[in-house]
Amino acid sequence: MTTMTEASVREFKMPDVGEGLTEAEILKWYVQPGDTVTDGQVVCEVETAKAAVELPIPYDGVVRALHFPEGTTVDVGTSIIAVDVAGGAGPVAGVPAQAPAQPQASPEEARPKAEATSAGSVKPEAAKPAGSGRQPVLVGYGVAASSTKRRPRKGPEITVPRVPETLQAELNGHGGPAAVRERPLAKPPVRKLAKDLGVDLATVVPSGPDGVITREDVHAAAAPAAVSAPTAPEPAAPAPVTAPAAAPVASYDTARETRIPVKGVRKATAAAMVGSAFTAPHVTEFVTIDVTRTLKLVEELKRDKDMEGLRVNPLLLIAKALLVAVKRHPEINASWDEAAQEIVVKHYVNLGIAAATPRGLLVPNIKDAHAKTLPQLAESLGELVSTAREGRTSPAAMQGGTVTITNVGVFGVDTGTPILNSGESAILAIGAIKLQPWVHKGKVKPRQVTTLALSFDHRLVDGELGSRVLADVAAILEQPKRLITWG
Repeated sequence: MTTMTEASVREFKMPDVGEGLTEAEILKWYVQPGDTVTDGQVVCEVETAKAAVELPIPYDGVVRALHFPEGTTVDVGTSIIAVDVAGGAGPVAGVPAQAPAQPQASPEEARPKAEATSAGSVKPEAAKPAGSGRQPVLVGYGVAASSTKRRPRKGPEITVPRVPETLQAELNGHGGPAAVRERPLAKPPVRKLAKDLGVDLATVVPSGPDGVITREDVHAAAAPAAVSAPTAPEPAAPAPVTAPAAAPVASYDTARETRIPVKGVRKATAAAMVGSAFTAPHVTEFVTIDVTRTLKLVEELKRDKDMEGLRVNPLLLIAKALLVAVKRHPEINASWDEAAQEIVVKHYVNLGIAAATPRGLLVPNIKDAHAKTLPQLAESLGELVSTAREGRTSPAAMQGGTVTITNVGVFGVDTGTPILNSGESAILAIGAIKLQPWVHKGKVKPRQVTTLALSFDHRLVDGELGSRVLADVAAILEQPKRLITWG
């Protein structure tokens, strides 16, 4: 990987596209070295532990280098693409450069310029014609000195082959005289952390996107041993990606076994399930019910003009039944705060729907589902499922859930013992609906029957509360008119 040293080159780093994510896999590059990009243009698609996300570039320029190939997992904060915001005057990595009229300056010739810049007496753009580039203000941004699109070239640029890390930080707008800012860029939680640790943000070298100071930067500044090592790790980043992959190849028979790297959604799901299963004491209760009347109501709603164009199925009425049960027993809609030793009762319901997708199990949720009418709930449910199956679910859609429904019946399974979604206290599993003999009005008749299973966190949900919630859902599905009388 080539390290760019020109002042006009901006390094775009892997951002944190979700809450607390630490890495992402580059799925696809939409640009190549030499391509012109504009502010807001999508340059790549990455997959995090929660979703596939397209990343836009925050400035105009010409792509100089792609630091990682497709399929590489990259840590948040690592530079992934270099862009020449001055218009691509320098050579492009991976693209042959046109020969200049005179050779590049030697290290001996470049050293005095570097020393002068480090001392603050000479600016990086001093050797360029006036109005030929951008003045570094923030990382990845600049103030255009001219409104013209094509930059006049009056002579070959003098590029510096090697520049000390402290000087490179100045050229990128990270620190030093060239990047004096009245207020360092940092989010409120990071500012609070800096205040608690006694760290002056003005002295912290940022590593986040666009010069934003991260929590790691503050911790590094608080530790004296780490103060001198916050620079970008791009030269060494690709090495650990390929090294571990080669070792297991010789340790097993590839004709008899296949080893799949654990990453992305699978990695996040595994961590969440292990954390939930061994943190929250699970209790699961079951009930088998006659849902014939509910299925008849589904058919009637499909013909209702108010539901025209909407997806109406048993899942819709089961979701509504659970929302009514939560309204009648709000204590089930809660979470356990271990640090504060508190039970947090939510006065809203973000209803999670477990969806099997090509990327693995996702649990997006419908925000404020409790406040939606039946047509609104049907619309939200349809959008949620289709978006998840297309792989377009955003990280925000999978955050903040309070209770969840998982429909294992679509696979022909009678029921299951679902594991709680992390941070929630209850999850309802729906079994397959089958025509079975059932005693109805004193006679054995064929009826549509299913089994429901409710798992709950026994730390905050007692057996009585869990049983009442499950019994209410069952009662509504047996007699759907209770949606009106209880709702």
